[in-house]
Amino acid sequence: MSQRILFVEDDLELADLIGSFLRSFDFTIDHRADGNNVVESVKESPPDLVLLDVMLPGKDGLTICRELRTFFSGPIVILTSLNSDMNQILGFEIGANDYVVKTTPPAVLLARIRAHLRQTTPSPTSSPQAASQASQVNFGQLQIDVRNRTATYRNEPLHLSTGDFDLLWELARHAGDILSRDQLLKTLRGIEYDGLDRSIDVAISRLRKKLGDDPNEPRKIKTIRHKGYLFATDIWWQE
Repeated sequence: MSQRILFVEDDLELADLIGSFLRSFDFTIDHRADGNNVVESVKESPPDLVLLDVMLPGKDGLTICRELRTFFSGPIVILTSLNSDMNQILGFEIGANDYVVKTTPPAVLLARIRAHLRQTTPSPTSSPQAASQASQVNFGQLQIDVRNRTATYRNEPLHLSTGDFDLLWELARHAGDILSRDQLLKTLRGIEYDGLDRSIDVAISRLRKKLGDDPNEPRKIKTIRHKGYLFATDIWWQE
């Protein structure tokens, strides 16, 4: 079945160009030219992915993203001409999975979209038994269920964006191993670390806050200098 992308873009020429390109790879494109009623539309008929401009007539893209993250767990990719570090950090902070500038070649945009959809679409070759065996991890006060995409800590649900949940799961299932930024970006977003991308660092900071980890001396998700991050295996039982 064709996967559906809700594409919110007021530049009609660009929307037609990108929309036609994605349709040629069997995506169904639902295009909106302004930010009005986007949130209501997603509530009524959730797409597989939202591709979202920032500067829009009506409600702006960042506001839409923030509102979507109160109920929508699918990937949100921001596509914009605003190529600044602060805008990228803000986008990730409010729940976007990716931030792509409009000068990015369509083939690269396609690769990123496919990478995000792979993270949220079960593999048809995976058996139910194999999926069940690897679907949960438990660390004392922390439980993560990837099949139902839920996480609880101290018997309270953790409210995580899709990207933050995927990061937590990736860290937890490799507990005790050091994962570099490059490994995490390749696994979660299908891109290589360019030495400047801070999206993983920002997401780690969010996870630490939700898990009550001291940002100055983290013990649950540790920073290993010049190497990456390590999800601790023992601290969860000591609380």
